[in-house]
Amino acid sequence: MSGTSPAGSSAGSSAGLPVATAREVRRHARRLALRHRRELTVAVVLHSLGAATGLAGPWLIGRLVQDVSAGVDDVGRITALICFFVVAQAVLTGLAMFASARLGEKVLAQLREEFVDGVLALPLGTVEAAGTGDLITRTTRDVDLLARAVRYAVPDTFLSVVTIVLTLGGLVLLGPLLAAFALVSAPILGVATRWYLRRARDAYLRENASYSRLAEGLAETVDGARTVEALRLGDRRFARVQSDIATSYGAERFTMYLRTVYLPHVDVSFILPVVATLVFGGLLYLDGVVTLAAVTAATLYTQQLLNPVDTLLFWLNELQVGGAAMARLRGVRPSAAPASAPGESHGPQADAVVDKGFELHGVSHAYRPGHDVLHDIDLTIAAGERLAVVGPSGAGKSTLGKLLAGVHAPRTGTITVGGVPVASLSLEDLRAEVALVTQEHHVFRASLRDNVLMARPSASDASVEEALRAVDAWSWAASVGLDTAVGAGGVELSPAQAQQLALARLVLADPHTLVLDEATSLLDPRAARHLERSLAAVLTGRTVVAIAHRLHTAHDADRIAVMEAGRIVELGSHAELVAAGGAYAALWRSWHGQD
Repeated sequence: MSGTSPAGSSAGSSAGLPVATAREVRRHARRLALRHRRELTVAVVLHSLGAATGLAGPWLIGRLVQDVSAGVDDVGRITALICFFVVAQAVLTGLAMFASARLGEKVLAQLREEFVDGVLALPLGTVEAAGTGDLITRTTRDVDLLARAVRYAVPDTFLSVVTIVLTLGGLVLLGPLLAAFALVSAPILGVATRWYLRRARDAYLRENASYSRLAEGLAETVDGARTVEALRLGDRRFARVQSDIATSYGAERFTMYLRTVYLPHVDVSFILPVVATLVFGGLLYLDGVVTLAAVTAATLYTQQLLNPVDTLLFWLNELQVGGAAMARLRGVRPSAAPASAPGESHGPQADAVVDKGFELHGVSHAYRPGHDVLHDIDLTIAAGERLAVVGPSGAGKSTLGKLLAGVHAPRTGTITVGGVPVASLSLEDLRAEVALVTQEHHVFRASLRDNVLMARPSASDASVEEALRAVDAWSWAASVGLDTAVGAGGVELSPAQAQQLALARLVLADPHTLVLDEATSLLDPRAARHLERSLAAVLTGRTVVAIAHRLHTAHDADRIAVMEAGRIVELGSHAELVAAGGAYAALWRSWHGQD
């Protein structure tokens, strides 16, 4: 696990989610060990006892060879002792592996829970910038790789280390010279292992990042299949997939190169100790320096070292893979997000927000450096005001809504709610204060009731019904039934019904400020108009920022902000802007077919 990777960067993927450094991974592993100190101690003791009983067999066989060569008939007793220690070793090793597996499952469950908590707590802007492919790969492939490491690699590696240490101790007790013969391969193995470890972590991080990009490209192509077909983008998407596969192939080929260089050195290092112990131990016996029993036991101990060393080196590769996976999973946490990302607490909290109005001063924003999509926005939104934001596509309306909701932080300027910077609010307080609803909605695989209760789990059925009535959804919801499963595998809701469901959650959540980005776009104009009038009664007294193309939404607002090319070009009431004869008046006339 040597080498470093800056926190907040993804090896091999500049746009990916953050990756924890090797030091952070080791520190977290130590915290996990201390958290489960008792279970770890039991596993250590059992592994040590199992390894210690395994030392008795070679020593007894050495004694047996010595006694037979001296004409002493003690075969029965020594054979019985060997059988006893073999059985004892099997029992202790089995108990040790069970204790390790049980501890591993606890640690793995905890790591998974921390990962899920980290994903849910990440600022939305961070997730959007990274793309879904990276998150999906970490949720699936990286979790599976870490599970394999925790369940199998860590227990086997620990047992191997304990066995190696105790076996070397037994060799030293037999004779320092005999122990030295068992270590003749240590320099070769040490140099080769150091060479491998210096390259392996970054190589596996690049490999995992390449899988993320490949998964993201495939997901985009599948999700946008109709668009790809309509615009004849198949060749371009196929070229993207081919490029991603080539990148992934190159990354995986490099890790294969590391293994093909490293493993032959390992194989050579296995042969030399046994040969050295037999040859030089035999010469020492002929010179009378050591006994035949010592040479026999030392040879068996050296041979016995091969299996744990082989196991250790075999799992070393898996530990590198698991370590890279843990670095990627550990990187998904709120503290790994950029310092300027909204949703991190650096100052006053939501309980300090008394006046719920917004203040924007000199706000600019860019998704790519040097390409601002918002330019020096100055805007005041009073508490309880209903502001409509209109303008042509690409004017920056949705970006403004995301900045108000704290999805993104402005590149320059400040955004405050009640005098408190939006970026200083914790994610929990931010979501309780400001809610963003777009035309993109998700129906979770659960009952209809549970889909609404996600906004406020403690709400009663009466409150659920009231929320559904507020968005004109009770008629179809009552016919479906609150206990009916919806979503994947259940009753399929239409896009309009899914949109109403999202709005019902919003009503139940009861935030003081709502940012509605085309929130009724999937409804037909007449139904959307009726729904907006119903919502108006529910949302009385709340601050509402409505981003819309349908100008009847703007007509009902207290004020209207007209945006063009990332700037607010007009601001006023419907009557004022129509009378001014500017951009809004032109939109209004066009909306009514007067131009």
